[in-house]
Amino acid sequence: MKNSPPENFLLFFRWFCHPKLKDSIEGDLIELYNEKIKINGKLKADWKFRMDVLLLFRPGIIKSTTESTHSNHFDMIKSYFKMTLRSLMKNKGYSFINIIGLSTGIAVAILVGLWMKDELSFDSYFSNHESIAEVMVVQSNEGQSSTGTTISSMIADPLQTKYGSDFQSMSLASYESEYFMSVEDRMLSSTGMSVQKSFPEMFTLNMIQGTRGALSDPSTMLISMSLSKSLFGEANPINKTIRLNNKFDMTIGGVFEDFPNNTTFSNTKFLLPWEHPDNYNNSITEWRNHHCLMFVQLEDPANINEVIEKIKGLPMPYITGWKEELTLQPLDRLHLYNEFKEGKSVNGRIELVWMLGIIGGFILLLACINFMNLSTARSEKRAKEVGIRKTIGSVRSQLISQFLVESIVVAMISLMVAMMLVQLSLPFFNSIANKKMTILWSEPFFWFLILGFALFAGILSGSYPAFYLSSFKPIKVLKGTFKSGSMAALPRKILVVLQFTVSVTLIIGTTIIFKQIEYAKDRPVGYSREGLITVRVNTDELRDHYDVVRHEILQTGVIENVASSSQSPAHFRNNNSIDWQGKDPALTIFFRNVNVSSDFGKTIGWKIIEGRDFSGEILSDSSAVIFNKSAIDAMHLEAPLGQVIKFRDKEYTIVGITDDMLTQSPYDPLEPSFFIMKKSKSVIVLRIRQDISPQEAFATIEPIFKKHNPSAPFVYNFVDLEYGKKFADEQRVANLATAFALLAIFISCLGLSGLASFVAEQRTKEIGIRKVMGASVTNLWKLLSKDFVILVIVSCAISVPIASHYLEKWLMKYKYHTDISWWVLFSTCLGALIITLLTVSYQSLKAAIANPVKSLRSE
Repeated sequence: MKNSPPENFLLFFRWFCHPKLKDSIEGDLIELYNEKIKINGKLKADWKFRMDVLLLFRPGIIKSTTESTHSNHFDMIKSYFKMTLRSLMKNKGYSFINIIGLSTGIAVAILVGLWMKDELSFDSYFSNHESIAEVMVVQSNEGQSSTGTTISSMIADPLQTKYGSDFQSMSLASYESEYFMSVEDRMLSSTGMSVQKSFPEMFTLNMIQGTRGALSDPSTMLISMSLSKSLFGEANPINKTIRLNNKFDMTIGGVFEDFPNNTTFSNTKFLLPWEHPDNYNNSITEWRNHHCLMFVQLEDPANINEVIEKIKGLPMPYITGWKEELTLQPLDRLHLYNEFKEGKSVNGRIELVWMLGIIGGFILLLACINFMNLSTARSEKRAKEVGIRKTIGSVRSQLISQFLVESIVVAMISLMVAMMLVQLSLPFFNSIANKKMTILWSEPFFWFLILGFALFAGILSGSYPAFYLSSFKPIKVLKGTFKSGSMAALPRKILVVLQFTVSVTLIIGTTIIFKQIEYAKDRPVGYSREGLITVRVNTDELRDHYDVVRHEILQTGVIENVASSSQSPAHFRNNNSIDWQGKDPALTIFFRNVNVSSDFGKTIGWKIIEGRDFSGEILSDSSAVIFNKSAIDAMHLEAPLGQVIKFRDKEYTIVGITDDMLTQSPYDPLEPSFFIMKKSKSVIVLRIRQDISPQEAFATIEPIFKKHNPSAPFVYNFVDLEYGKKFADEQRVANLATAFALLAIFISCLGLSGLASFVAEQRTKEIGIRKVMGASVTNLWKLLSKDFVILVIVSCAISVPIASHYLEKWLMKYKYHTDISWWVLFSTCLGALIITLLTVSYQSLKAAIANPVKSLRSE
């Protein structure tokens, strides 16, 4: 009985014990039995004897086996876990690759999920968020329209009078402004806004102390909890006084919970009553002057389109020169749908949300592909296991269950590792995404979701290996005739191609995003930002002593020039129309208008291309105006110098034309602008000498500001940093895309490394024979690396047209944009090939330099 394999006897045993399994086993049994007879005729009597013995005791065996089957379901499941852990410990390298790959994919999916939840729940902090909307204006002229949030405060009264029944409440609000606050010896700057008394109730402020109705008193304000602690510590601030801008005092009537980061008012730390003394909005009575915001709470949010139809024509009787209509944008869409076409919100940030969601899903898919690839690649190693288990009676469903349990266990281990990765990486992710997200430890739905997520990932990852491995025929496996064949590797090749298609597409996309940002940053701005700083004029003392401050600063020698302006050079806000001789009455052009001192141009370094700059020596320059080139082109003036324009009922003479300055979005066309000399000193602009460091300059000029403005701290801004904020959204997208692209490459390389190791292991004997026959290490390296290089080339061929198509559409959103250069596509594909070779070369070279004697003995 020396040559009688025990697994064959067990096959007979299971056949006799379980008649129901007869059909599934009998064919293999007979074939195996006949095969043994052909090999050794002496075995015939032995096998016949075993069959006779089993027939004799068959009834009792059937009974005991059946009872055991019913009582050991738990033991069977327990054994699955034991076998899983043994398999993981036995194959530590492959287990490490699987767990790290899956945990990275799950961690990315969790981070993206937290980010998407934060974005999709924007402004849901407010209880009435579903019924609140912002009033917006749609301005049309010569077939072009623009939609904006800035309205005239004159809209409020007729809107309430004519259509008050459609709204529960309304509130005007100013733009956020920075105020300097002082309480005894404490001074700080904070950001707030002026609102009407209905605002706190409409937005359901969570009051910690005081009441929402405190703004009914024009001398009372509401402050956030963080501002209260900064000013008063743990003391009760109610009824205490704060001095604002060293100009007027306000009494604290209430403390509200700070607005979350994912709300429209996240930077708002205090609320002033609309009627407070410093709110200049109250003094504006012109319909054409758009200067504030307005929010409304609808009686029935479902009828918002009907309400829009009612109110849209409200401004028309009061506006001449252009067509202006009102519209409403629901608060729930304000953040995500911020792009408009003909007065309708079409898309916007929501595209970014879904894009990153898809990327996160693809990265998880890459991790699942790694698991599937490595599991199927190692199937031949487990073929005998499957064959023996089938021989002793395991049905296919049991095998599928075991392999699915293995993948689910790996997924759960990966989930635990992923949670640690999320906890460690969340601060970094928040800094990139400009968020304040936290893991939702206490929310049952979060745990239900991620556990279900891991379970789904485990089933998805293990489904193909489970069904593939369980399909092996035991007779072929045990006879040693099982071969996976060339077609068995085809699914793995397809999955590798999919992995690198996603990875290469992400890299191309990231590169183009950065290229677009750099293209916009390199756009000529028309002035010099280097060494340029601004100091906001925040008190009457500084405004009244401006000339003295300027003189003393210039005397220090660390500052080249000083000027004043109504706005920072980094961003012009005002937008108005003007009249000139020969103008078409139907034509309306909006100009950015800035009030400046005579030294403004010299300080910022603008370029006069025609005429002259302002001069403090010429008294008539108080009625002079300088236009930029875009403005002259839009006005179609042929000899502009000396011509007269009319702005707000005053005439100005054109004395100069400056080159265009980029002060708005760097992705949009340059806008018409003009500059007049007027005593509006909101910002002091200073240029530091090139040979002086900023630290030395600030140490020199700060005492001068403190001397003439002792009630406020010295706060400054670099113009180049202000300008850089214009790229913030695109920069965040680029940083996130870069992080995801690197993770995608990392996961893909993990899979390649595992597959390369497996291929080298499978071809150990072949490599040994080739080395004995004289093959060089280089030839063997080429042999083992060739297939992977071909797969990556195929991936590049697929990803390049896909990436080009979608990136072209993305770039067309910007009127000023770069192009997709061939070198970007080529260098990305070349980089993918280099990364592939570096990844697989270690395993290839390791196999190529191995001792062929050991390789040939491995059998």
